[in-house]
Amino acid sequence: MNPITRRHFLQTTAATLLAAPAARAIEPLGRTGKARLQLSLAAYSFREFFAGELQRGAGKKGPAPGASMDMFKFLDFCAEHGCDGAELTSYFFPKALSADYLVQVRRHAFLKGVAVSGTAIGNNFSHPKGEKRDAEIALTKQWIDRAAVLGAPHIRVFAGQTKELDREAADKLVVAALEECSDYAGQKGIFLGIENHDAIGSAEHLLKLIKPVNSRWLGVNLDSGNFRTADPYKDFAEIAPYAVNVQLKTEINPVGAATKGPQPADLPRFVKLLRAAHYQGFVALEFEGKEDPFKAVPPVLKRMKELFAA
Repeated sequence: MNPITRRHFLQTTAATLLAAPAARAIEPLGRTGKARLQLSLAAYSFREFFAGELQRGAGKKGPAPGASMDMFKFLDFCAEHGCDGAELTSYFFPKALSADYLVQVRRHAFLKGVAVSGTAIGNNFSHPKGEKRDAEIALTKQWIDRAAVLGAPHIRVFAGQTKELDREAADKLVVAALEECSDYAGQKGIFLGIENHDAIGSAEHLLKLIKPVNSRWLGVNLDSGNFRTADPYKDFAEIAPYAVNVQLKTEINPVGAATKGPQPADLPRFVKLLRAAHYQGFVALEFEGKEDPFKAVPPVLKRMKELFAA
C-alpha cells in the first residue's frame, strides 16, 4: 500500500470541507405521514391593545384607548378560545424584561394548557457590515436565549431592508447572518424561521436566501398574506415543504388583481395546501384586519379549528 502523503491528506481534507456546506444546504424538511395542524394565535393580532413600556409596542398609532393586554391576559384569551399554542411576539414583552418574567409567562402558559408555539422578532440582517448589523445579530441571539427560557421552539426572523446596499449584496449578508444565528439557535434546540416579509415577496426570493444556509435549524415562517405575486397560493404551496411555522392571515395581496387592495383569503385552500405538504406543526392566526380583534378573532379561530379537524 502506498503511504498517504501529507500533501495528499491536506488536499483531500480541504476538498471535503469545501464540499460539506453544499451537501448540508437546506432542503425540504421531508415530512411524511398525515398532516397535523395545531391551532395557535399570534400576539401581534392584538398589537394595539398591549399596554405599558414595551419592547416595541403598537407603532406610530400607539395603544388603543383602554388598552390593558399583557402576555398573561393574552394566554388567557388563547386558552378560552381553544388554542393549542400561543405565539408570543417579542414586541409586546416589557421593555425592562427579566428572566423571572419569562419564567412566570412559561408557568402561566403551562397551567393554562397552552404551548408557547414560538416568538417573533423584528430584526434587520440587511445592514452593511458594522455596528448596526452586529447589533441585529446580538439581538437575535438574545432572543434565542429568551426563547429557551420560555420553552419556545421557534423564532420568526426577518431579512430586513437597507438603502445602503443593492439587494444582491444585502442578501449575501442575510445568508451569512442566518447561518451564524441558526448555528447558535441549534445549540439550544430552537428553529429559526425566516418570513416572506419586507424585501422578500416571492417564493423564488425566499428560496435564494435559505438554500445556501448550512444549518438543520433554519426553515421558513410561512406567512400566507405576505406574498406579493400574481398567485400567492402558488408561492405558498412551493414554500410549504420548508415551513417550520405557519401564519395564516384573513387577507392576501395578489399583484395585478382586478380589484385593488387586500382580497379575502381562501382559508380552506391554504389548509388543503398544508395537508398536501404533510405539514405537521403550529398554524397561527395573525389577524391584521381593521376590525376589533376581540370580536373578529374568535370566529376565525373557530373556522380554523373546523378546517383542521376536517
